[in-house]
Amino acid sequence: MTGDGTDPRNMRVSDAEREHVGGLLQRAVGQGMLSLGEFTERMDSVLAAKTRGELNAVLVDLPGMTLQGGPPQQAGPLAVVPSDALTSAPGHPATYGAPVDIRATMSTVTRSGTWTAPSAIRVASKMATVTLDFSSAVLTSREVRIDVDDYCSTITVVVPEGASVDLDGVDTMGGSATNKVRSRPVEGGLHVVVRGRIRFGSVTAKHPFGTSIKRMFG
Repeated sequence: MTGDGTDPRNMRVSDAEREHVGGLLQRAVGQGMLSLGEFTERMDSVLAAKTRGELNAVLVDLPGMTLQGGPPQQAGPLAVVPSDALTSAPGHPATYGAPVDIRATMSTVTRSGTWTAPSAIRVASKMATVTLDFSSAVLTSREVRIDVDDYCSTITVVVPEGASVDLDGVDTMGGSATNKVRSRPVEGGLHVVVRGRIRFGSVTAKHPFGTSIKRMFG
């Protein structure tokens, strides 16, 4: 109990705390403790959580989980760190969870609709088509990093209006990196940072089809 007799498990949580727990779940995926299906189910619970007790329920069976700014994960009512201990606020350096891998060889991979987008994605592609559409995605972080290692593929990053994409860290050899959206982040908007190598392929950042037309007639 707190000093006023309130059960800590019933304390309301902020978006920053939900975002932090999403990062912990991504780390668990990277360590092999959760499958992508389990990650998606738990992220649905995180996004719907209203109290600390509900957030802790998705972490309680993950041993050895280290909390940012706190001790290793314990199955107690105060497992979620306070929002002032997070570094995702504007003006702070971005922190990323363990990357989720997308591998494609001579195939097509698409993430679109209301998929749960992790804060870090690693794309390894060869002669493939990869589309990452964030326009309706459920976001676990305001900033997403995409590391690419590509040979002869087409990679497309689609973001909603008001979002930004940084392609400055993409090295190309016999390929192209085309940015059709703003590159500088806007406070409160999604910012995607793409890094890595494109060999004889392409990476393009753009808005959904019809965005410019809607803007003209909006």
